[in-house]
Amino acid sequence: MEKLLISDLHIVLVEPSDTQRKIITTLLLKEKVKEIDSVSTLAEARAAVRSHGADLVVSAMYFEDGTASELLKFIKEDPQYSSIPFMLVSSENRLSKLEELKQAGVAAILPKPFEPLHLSRALNASLDLINHDELELDLFDVREVRVLLVDDSRLARNHIRRVLEGMGLEKIQEAENGATALTLIKDEPFDLVVTDYNMPEMDGRELSEFIRFNPETSHIPIIMVTSEAADSVHMSNIQQTGVNALCDKPFEPTEVRAMLAALLGE
Repeated sequence: MEKLLISDLHIVLVEPSDTQRKIITTLLLKEKVKEIDSVSTLAEARAAVRSHGADLVVSAMYFEDGTASELLKFIKEDPQYSSIPFMLVSSENRLSKLEELKQAGVAAILPKPFEPLHLSRALNASLDLINHDELELDLFDVREVRVLLVDDSRLARNHIRRVLEGMGLEKIQEAENGATALTLIKDEPFDLVVTDYNMPEMDGRELSEFIRFNPETSHIPIIMVTSEAADSVHMSNIQQTGVNALCDKPFEPTEVRAMLAALLGE
């Protein structure tokens, strides 16, 4: 299938402010986007997606009839639309408010105001989710790499799975927490573990410690996916458990591709 370019994207822009809609539309046009459906409410956004579909939804956080979280949930829980990337554009900086969107698989988060460079990067990250580009490995057939994906959020697992499948990985098993993951690890071999940090019952740090300090599993590369700040106390503790790579949410394909090439190419 021919790959989409930024100029091929059909974008649904959801923004309650007339001024902000004009600003964002102008910046999108400068990036060579040609097809933009602009709406101001969640109801109009749902109607636009149902009527015309979309390659990408670009949305503000707050509306008179709800929040971006509700729109993202509408998209991700409907099989017909679940593969549509979702980009948040918001001045919201409270971690608790952004966490829900990160867990649900938002493709990119842009602050208000944002620089054109940030928009370009976010658009390219969204394209990476749409265009499948198989990862080439010297030591593995990427289709045979056995992956254990661990995250308590079903929507987050769906998003990460789509990113991995877009790179050609097919053998992906899922677990909703570290305890369930341990059961799987004890019963069958894996070539890679991709795990969230914050989970009930057993978190990503505890799971990583078990994998790294058990002779039968110590060789398995571990990617930790987290929305924690890189300089937080939790992150410094995690790095001491032998995690091979830390990946921020949103789970960006370009970053993940480089990590996989390094970890599985060794």
